[in-house]
Amino acid sequence: YLPGMRTPTAMIVGLVLCPCGLVLTLTGTLAPNWRQVSLIPNQPTDLILEQGIWDMCREQQSTHDRHCGQADELGYFEQVPVQVAQGLMPTSLVLTLLGLVVAALGVRCWQDQPWHLLAGIAGLVLLLSGLLSLVPVSWYTHELWALPAPASSTLVVGYSLVLSYLGSCLEILGGLALALSFHHCCKDC
Repeated sequence: YLPGMRTPTAMIVGLVLCPCGLVLTLTGTLAPNWRQVSLIPNQPTDLILEQGIWDMCREQQSTHDRHCGQADELGYFEQVPVQVAQGLMPTSLVLTLLGLVVAALGVRCWQDQPWHLLAGIAGLVLLLSGLLSLVPVSWYTHELWALPAPASSTLVVGYSLVLSYLGSCLEILGGLALALSFHHCCKDC
């Protein structure tokens, strides 16, 4: 690259996708809606129980009366997929932040040429962070109907799980785009 040339497209793609992935994964991690339980026997028909990895909320759809911090009477939070998600989702978020800092240093923002090696390393860190969130999201989705719920109730995927999945995929794609920077390191050898 000659001084004054534009930032490589792959780096721009990585720097756009990864922060978007971070926002989606953060929302998915914090919002208590990985799974929705409805049509619970002996309860109002418009009652929905929203279960996340940190909290459970009850909402009556007709009145929009919502109460979080519900008691875990069935041992939902003791289930391995939930506990794994409690460990890996925050780890993924921290790793994403670290990867974005390294990427900002590697991508040509205030210098004539990008540091391809640093951008490539950031890409690997961001790829790993995406995988670290994709594992618990996929496992939870696989076990969604096996996790404890009131008998004869209806279970559906919650929006937090979808957002976490999309965020993980964006981080993986962004990380791969930044990892393409290694190609330039090899060309220079």
